[in-house]
Amino acid sequence: MPTLNAGVLLEEVLAGIARQRRTGLECVAIDSGSKDGTVERLQGAGFRVLHIPQSEFDHGTTRDRAIAASRGEVIVLLTQDATPVGTDWLQAMLAPFEDPQVAGVWCRQEPRPGCQPILAQRIRGWPGWGNGVRVQRLQPGEALSSLPPMERLMRCAFDNVASAVRRSAWERFPLGPRKFGEDVWFGVRAIEAGLSLAHQGGAAVVHSHSRTPFAEGRRTFCDHRNLVKLFGLVTIPDWRTMRSATRAGIEGQVRYVQGLDLEPTAKAEAVRWTRAYVRWQNWGQYLGAKAGADPVGMKGWLLRRLGRLLERGIG
Repeated sequence: MPTLNAGVLLEEVLAGIARQRRTGLECVAIDSGSKDGTVERLQGAGFRVLHIPQSEFDHGTTRDRAIAASRGEVIVLLTQDATPVGTDWLQAMLAPFEDPQVAGVWCRQEPRPGCQPILAQRIRGWPGWGNGVRVQRLQPGEALSSLPPMERLMRCAFDNVASAVRRSAWERFPLGPRKFGEDVWFGVRAIEAGLSLAHQGGAAVVHSHSRTPFAEGRRTFCDHRNLVKLFGLVTIPDWRTMRSATRAGIEGQVRYVQGLDLEPTAKAEAVRWTRAYVRWQNWGQYLGAKAGADPVGMKGWLLRRLGRLLERGIG
């Protein structure tokens, strides 16, 4: 578990881990400079805490350092704000590893109370694979590069908010160095190597954020810069598409929010948030794809500079 100033919410997460019925767990956290009692909370819950400077944090390399300091054959990865649901979450996460071809497992996420309605809808809809186990792999003779971009993403989808990886697969495909999207990068290499990824719909964590629409747009930019590099996926290719997608998105999403049973003031605020969210989402998709295509010249320099600014501080 990577941590940085996790706050009191960490107590809920640690309690969720403690509720798991499996015993003998080795618990490792890697902290990058917390000053709010995070380290003390972790140690009180029996975690061994590694320390790195905040300047060295990297979504892939940081997790690699923690994994390398552990001994388990299966490593469970969790973020500091993802609370396991129930007492059998861990057992469910481990079950798909009975198949020796499974390299990694990930699970459902449920939004926290008070989550923005549009974000809650998005969380519940992704990946939308029900309560069972769904295993993704390439079929005999099938190449990942031969599939349409969205299908490539679906085959390789993986999420380290709450996941588990087989140590032998991680040794072949370490997560870093990777500032963003280390989980999907692991998924791509595992699938291309003929291994499998399993989505465990029978396990869930409670996880969502209260971000501004602009902050959501920043993450979308980083996501789509990554997706075009890995899969050639471009959802908003040009200015005209962005304008029409924004109009349609605002109309549809606002209609959804207005149909919810919310108190009038809360509904008005949700509508305002939703309008801004749709705009920043579409900007993020459009500019992220442009940056991910690695343009040359002044345009390329500006987009790389923009990328460095937008990814700064994203945890």
